[in-house]
Order: sequence, then C-alpha cells, then structure tokens
Amino acid sequence: MEARDVDTRLGRLHVRVSGSGPGILMWPSLLMDGTLWDAQVAHFADRFTTVAVDPPGHGRSEPLTSGFTFDECAGAAVDLLDALGLERVHWLGNSWGAMTGGVFAARHPDRVGVSVLMNGTASVAPRRQRVEYGLLLASARALRGIRPPLTRSVVKAFLGPTSRRDRPEAVRTVLDVAQRNDVRSVSHAIRSVVSLRPDHHDLFSSIRTPVVVVAGREDATFPLPELEAMAAAIPDAELVVLEDAAHLVALEVPDVVNALVDRALARTG
Repeated sequence: MEARDVDTRLGRLHVRVSGSGPGILMWPSLLMDGTLWDAQVAHFADRFTTVAVDPPGHGRSEPLTSGFTFDECAGAAVDLLDALGLERVHWLGNSWGAMTGGVFAARHPDRVGVSVLMNGTASVAPRRQRVEYGLLLASARALRGIRPPLTRSVVKAFLGPTSRRDRPEAVRTVLDVAQRNDVRSVSHAIRSVVSLRPDHHDLFSSIRTPVVVVAGREDATFPLPELEAMAAAIPDAELVVLEDAAHLVALEVPDVVNALVDRALARTG
C-alpha cells in the first residue's frame, strides 16, 4: 500500500493506493474515512488499483474551512485521477460517496466504468434529517469534539439493529473513526452534504454508464424508498437490497458487497 497526499480543488486529500490494474476509486460516507473500504481493498487489490479516499475534511485529508458542492467533489475526484495517472476508474461510493459518484458519472462519463452507489440518495434532505444533524453538530461543539455519547448517536444512525447486536467489530470501527473527526472541519461537510444537498434526480437521468444502486434494508438514514427513487432516475440502473444491513453495507456485510461488485464488474467486462 502507498499512502499519498494529493492536491485537489477541495484541498489536500489523503489516499491509500494498493494493487495494480484497472482502477477502483472508493469514497466513503460522512464521518467515515477511507478505512471503511479495508475489506474491499483486501479483496480487489490483487486485480485492480484500489484508491481508498479520505474525503474532504476527514481522516488525514486537509481540514475544511468552507463548504462545497457535489460538482466540486466530482472535480476533486478528477484531480485525484489525473495526479495518480488513472484515465478511468470504477466507482464504489457510500452515502456521500454514492451521491458524488452519481454526479461524477453524469459529469465525467469518459472517466468512469461501473458505479456501485451504496446507501445514497438523489433527494434533498428532509427537515427531520437537517434538524438531527444540526443537533449532532451543536452537541459536538459544546463538548469540543465527538465524545462517546455523540458517537453512540452516529452508531444508531449508521448501523441497524442486526449490526449493533451481532457485529461488534463494525460498531467499534464506527466509534473509533467518528471520534477522530475534527468537528469544525466536518461541520462544513455536513452542511454541504445534508443541509444544502440539491435534488439530483434530473442530473442522474443523464447517466449513461453502468450503475448498481445498493440499499441496506435496515438503513434509517436513507430508507429504501429513497434508494428506489434514485435507481429509477438512472437509466438501466440495477437496484439491489441487502438484508440485515443498514447505512454502511461495505463494513457490515463485506463479503456480500465484494461478491456483488465482482458480479457487476464481470457483467460489464
């Protein structure tokens, strides 16, 4: 594995590059970093060049000092590809990564192969979600960081009852990564990805590259109807619903996700 810091239009992004062959870029959810994809990197790096991204303001990437648009996120991905010498990649995205992946496929179809978009949405944030994340940030600021009571809220939002009960390693991972976040930095990301998120249905209807939309049946953040609407907006998209998983399916059921991605890549050559 090679760890690199790459200058992009959204600041310096930290990436972990492994393997060789065709590229797979992996962009995680809010409050998570590139380690979300450890199981996918381990599975695909013998055949692909895997690029696991710490997204803007998260992990070892440069802290954010202002908000951004999804077009800027997609542009930052182009900056990454150019810096790494990758003409084209397959895209694995979770939540924020899924929404960015949809924008990337729509805006840069010549740079993407198969997109597997997990636990995302094409809809604006409902008032309930905006309020919940606003309270999350207010509590974090009051505590001068994401402390255990707050990370428990993140666990409840991201992991369903099956994972909270039966997958202690997934719970530990979410707790560990969430509490390492810089609250001031991720607040800009939360505002951009949640509060100011635009409706993307029309944009996603212009996608002409292969897309698989993946939903976790237990996802409380983006319930199944949102994923169904997202998939319906994308021409010829396939919708796959994973049982006993919630918002972080790549972490919760990695073997299932790996097999699903293998099938998607095999079908499209």
